[in-house]
Amino acid sequence: MSELEQRIESGDWTIGVIGLGYVGLPLAVAATKAGIGAIGYDIDVEYVDRLRRGFSSIEDVTDEDLQAASTAGFRLTHDAADLSDADMLVVCVPSPLGAHREPDMSYIRSAADTVTKVITPQTLVSLESTTYPGTTHDIMIPAVTAAGLELDHDVWVAFSPERVSPGDVMKTADIPKVVGGVTPDSTRIAAKAYDQLVSSVHPVSDAAIAEMAKLLENTYRAVNIALANEMAQMAHELDVDIWEVIDAAATKPFGFQAFYPGPGVGGHCIPLDPQFLAWRAREKRFAPRFIDLAEQVNLHMPTYTANRIGEALNDRGLSVRGARILGLGIAYKPNIADDRESASIEVLRILDGRGAHLEVLDPVVGDEGVTAAGFVPATPGSRYDVAVVLTDHDVLDLADIAKQADLVFDARAAYRKRAIDADNVVVM
Repeated sequence: MSELEQRIESGDWTIGVIGLGYVGLPLAVAATKAGIGAIGYDIDVEYVDRLRRGFSSIEDVTDEDLQAASTAGFRLTHDAADLSDADMLVVCVPSPLGAHREPDMSYIRSAADTVTKVITPQTLVSLESTTYPGTTHDIMIPAVTAAGLELDHDVWVAFSPERVSPGDVMKTADIPKVVGGVTPDSTRIAAKAYDQLVSSVHPVSDAAIAEMAKLLENTYRAVNIALANEMAQMAHELDVDIWEVIDAAATKPFGFQAFYPGPGVGGHCIPLDPQFLAWRAREKRFAPRFIDLAEQVNLHMPTYTANRIGEALNDRGLSVRGARILGLGIAYKPNIADDRESASIEVLRILDGRGAHLEVLDPVVGDEGVTAAGFVPATPGSRYDVAVVLTDHDVLDLADIAKQADLVFDARAAYRKRAIDADNVVVM
């Protein structure tokens, strides 16, 4: 048994987290709660200083959680050299798409360079950033061998995809962890380490299996949301209530999972992850037809939504140009302040480009976030030609909003879900 494995089994070991965003910070805090030493590293000096003062910018980590972790010994640093004290290095950096929707690997490569500089013998390295199958083999193995370390003797390398859903009740430690090493020994040791951090570990035979499992999870969601979006458009043409259709289908106790239409998809996963898989498939001359079709449908939904709003106004003798429109919500999903890749923002930008007098209300994101997104915050007491429900935060007073606008266009069926009766509501 290796020295590293002995330390992990004894519980006397330290995890070093590279990247303290919505994945890395909750993981480091969870490790501290589990009694494991934790070092958190981020290149953003101001952000690290804010964390040191006990202020969290991550919704799944409260200020109190962060302060308790710091009291328990959680070390925060912007000096990569401090990571050399870690027995396990976990890479939790962003993996966005580039301008042409190709994987942007710059953050992962930069983190790999950091690993090369700080890693010491008897260390486990785990990549958690979402990426295409083969990344751990292609980037992380060269990073550790460049440091003069021998795989399965001095160092072990694995991939374990993040599965965080910001704002959801289930926390990092409660989500089952898929773990795949680049060798059987790496899988075994990584599984032992994660077993002390989370409630359940599912080992797989190779890092590429774990990489593709994450992409399958979110491609499944993207494809099924696209199906719901296309069915919604079809139902509109057929003059059928798609929401009642879905409710009816969902009564089947097997073979059906309900997905719902909306103004598009957003966030850090569903719009992006399938494209990692599609890009890798095209490298192998394989055409990912389902992925491509789902992306086409989902990317069109903001335009479709804006067009439907225009039709609803036109039915009342108005046009988008010059109409006073209240946009409700810019976050990508309800009850969080995260507006990354938000379809709601895209709908509002289309309406703004068509000449609407636009104001935006998002009490979760706040007026400062609304302004940062390029919109004018709503004016209390104002009257609007149409209010557009794009993100159905629980805190929105939908009954009152229906009184402030001549028309409500509900892209989320929020009034239906809450059983609010208002005769001026049009549901997408």
